Amino acid sequence: MTTLYLTEHFASDDYQRLDGYKRQGGYEAAKRALGEMEPAAVIELLQAAGLQGRGGAGFSTGLKWSFMPEDSEGPKYLVCNADESEPGSFKDRILMERGPHQVLEGILIAAFAIGAEKTFLYIRGEYAEPARILEQAIEEAYAKKVLGKNVLGTGFRHDVVLQRGAGAYICGEETGLLESLEGKKGQPRKKPPYPAQHGAFGRPTTVNNVETFCHVPHIVNRGADWFRGIGTEKSPGSTLFGVSGHVVRPGLFELPLGTPLDEIVFEHAGGIHDGLRVKGVIPGGLSMPVLPANQLDVPMANESLRERGTMLGTGGVIVMDETTCMVRVACVVTYFFRDESCGQCTQCREGTGWMHKIVERIERGAGKPGDLELLLDVAAKMEGQTICAFSDAAAWPVQGLLRHFREDFEAHIREARCPFLESFDL
Repeated sequence: MTTLYLTEHFASDDYQRLDGYKRQGGYEAAKRALGEMEPAAVIELLQAAGLQGRGGAGFSTGLKWSFMPEDSEGPKYLVCNADESEPGSFKDRILMERGPHQVLEGILIAAFAIGAEKTFLYIRGEYAEPARILEQAIEEAYAKKVLGKNVLGTGFRHDVVLQRGAGAYICGEETGLLESLEGKKGQPRKKPPYPAQHGAFGRPTTVNNVETFCHVPHIVNRGADWFRGIGTEKSPGSTLFGVSGHVVRPGLFELPLGTPLDEIVFEHAGGIHDGLRVKGVIPGGLSMPVLPANQLDVPMANESLRERGTMLGTGGVIVMDETTCMVRVACVVTYFFRDESCGQCTQCREGTGWMHKIVERIERGAGKPGDLELLLDVAAKMEGQTICAFSDAAAWPVQGLLRHFREDFEAHIREARCPFLESFDL
């Protein structure tokens, strides 16, 4: 049984275009959902399939859709989160570039299910080429009455507005995105109220990411049992793993959830270059805690990764070989989160800055006794203490690096220097 469905036709030259997409069965699922199903039945189907959002949190997509109020007067909105800014993650970019109509078809079905007449497709500012391709696909869809009035002849109306962001990582957080969409500074909102009650422009809103939408047409076409036959019992379906770092074949791999991490690294990505050994792997984008080499036998699914103290995140797998200085990695991680904190919460604004100062001091050979305890104390005071999960995302990788590679940090302090070759610049 093939597990490829998201990327099955990406090699076709015309799959980006509406006619090419239709030749592969595109928009048949939307016709079925909009023409033959009730909105509640679509939501029930998604809940039965067990699709988890692919944006990082892994929340049930069908359950999220069910939160939208049915009796709300006035407009309801759908938002496609295409602000893919997590370092190590590039799957949504490929999905938008190679299959823009797959994204739009998933959006149409979701909009019908929740009763939204308009979708805001919010894409990160740096994604110029995906934005161009999406604009072209949207124009085609309007021209062929796939968007606008009477979508696909079903009587349903839907409009899609493409909105480019300005390149801030925090705008990938759903409420920070909503603030930016409204023309304000991209700072997350305190919850509750949740977007389903008070979202974009004060209206009920559902936010899903690009990959989540792409699964939807396939579930409508093939059913919940088919979807649950792929992946694990708690994490069904396939996903796109973006592998980068010290591997022979970096790239994007569509595989069932639950595929062992060592299989992804050593078989699909070709193993470590130059015959070196792996030292550590970040399994789900830069914000996820690292795993050491002796724990790569873990299935890549939310439930099994949590047991190892990390998470699936965005599926961005970052591989580091045995020459890597983990203190230097901590410098890069903390520098990124210090710069990308929106500054709204004191624990995050100050904590990210202090973590970077401490790890940089250690890397430069000026670490002090007690620095590691101080580092862990700062991280603990950031975790779970702020409006959004950004502060957690900044604390977790530092905690993971200290949990598994404490000897690297201790060697720096003991020898008052970095004992590794400078394999990359700070």
